[in-house]
Amino acid sequence: MQITIPDFSQAKILVVGDLMLDRYWHGPTSRISPEAPVPVVKIEESEERAGGAGNVALNIAALNGLPSLVGITGQDEAAQILKNQLTPHGVDCQFVELAGCTTITKLRVLSRHQQLIRLDFEDAFSQNKEPIESTKLLLNVFTEKMPQHEVILFSDYQKGTLAQLPELIRLARAENKKIIIDPKGSDFSIYRGATLLTPNLSELEVIVGTCQSDEQLVEKAEKLRQELELDALLVTRSEKGMTLLQAGKTAVHLPTRARDVYDVTGAGDTVIATLAASIAAGMNMVDAVKLANLAASVVVGKVGTATVTVHELRAAMRQLSDVEQGIVAEERLITLVKDARNHGEKVIMTNGCFDILHAGHVTYLEQAKSLGDRLIVAVNDDDSVKRIKGPERPVNTMTRRMQVLAGLSCVDWVVPFYEDTPTRLICDVAPSALVKGGDNNPDDIPGGQCVREQGGEVLVMEYVDNCSTTGLIRSIRSADGSVESKIDE
Repeated sequence: MQITIPDFSQAKILVVGDLMLDRYWHGPTSRISPEAPVPVVKIEESEERAGGAGNVALNIAALNGLPSLVGITGQDEAAQILKNQLTPHGVDCQFVELAGCTTITKLRVLSRHQQLIRLDFEDAFSQNKEPIESTKLLLNVFTEKMPQHEVILFSDYQKGTLAQLPELIRLARAENKKIIIDPKGSDFSIYRGATLLTPNLSELEVIVGTCQSDEQLVEKAEKLRQELELDALLVTRSEKGMTLLQAGKTAVHLPTRARDVYDVTGAGDTVIATLAASIAAGMNMVDAVKLANLAASVVVGKVGTATVTVHELRAAMRQLSDVEQGIVAEERLITLVKDARNHGEKVIMTNGCFDILHAGHVTYLEQAKSLGDRLIVAVNDDDSVKRIKGPERPVNTMTRRMQVLAGLSCVDWVVPFYEDTPTRLICDVAPSALVKGGDNNPDDIPGGQCVREQGGEVLVMEYVDNCSTTGLIRSIRSADGSVESKIDE
């Protein structure tokens, strides 16, 4: 799974939707009530979390994104608790508080990581005695905040906040905003014109009917996408993964990534939040969906509404696939090194011609790798080898030299450089340690000063005695008089 996790720090997303407070009561249960055949839970711990659109905003913030949150609450303690839960995490709260209304609250009782019951306290805001006033207030806040964001995310739980959603979509489209919606209900016409709609399979089948196969799913979902004038439609399919449909493109099916599932609460919030943050950060739709699929696999391994961090995404990505290795271009190397560093790995770097690989090279490279987690070998191109070693060198072309190095188990990445020294490349990579062999003076090693300035160290390893490329070539010449004839053998 080769996806580069983007920098979310400039991803500005306006989240608009139903706000709710999630309460959790935890405790052990060891007996059945004498009053009814139900377990008795001794409450020992309680916690409060932001749910609904609030959890979506928290998921964006956990990825280092910049969410603003617009929604309707009551003028009550639960609304203040929500703000206290959200604001410290960097969520810009823009609540429309209605007198006489109750902020939606859901209470869950859990024992041994299992949810036993959920109690809901709510008044649908669409049934508020003054819905026109609340809609007007929400529209005013939305209009004020929208220009500051490139992506608008609507989180619909059918609690009344998005009663005038078609008008909100119209306003966002007029400003060329990307519109992402997590839908609910049996009327998807209200989502017409969105950039991306993310129903789960059950929600989709309410609209298009039962889908007996992947082919039927694609056919019906694509028809719906066209009817609603959507750029894309993403169907989340539980254990079957996800299916993405885009205009003019082949459907993409992604398998589920989850291994241990403890609680699916809020998983949909994580998916749409990761999608929005990824798109706002410049990712293409397919890669954004792949990243959201991975985020979902992480969050279902947690109990209750939860968030996923960039660090957790990186860790999950490494567990699912081997880290890319071998010959890489310089630009790709920089990305891989950044990812390794973010994952807490120590990167070691060395360089050389490596014209004819011998036991001395292998021992030296194995020693270098033992100093850290990842080893980079930078290789001189053919022209620079000629300038350094003379017109008869290299014996092997750069491509062949790199292929041999990439075959060593101790080498992670092999990268070419085209200057006489790798100083520029080393400074760009900024390894934790720069290693050279032989009798090099650490103070004179190209790139060494730059490595030290960036907090790294420069080390000199001992070569194996009586092992050198020059010596091998000299021996071949003395025995046969021809380098090429021996090399070809």
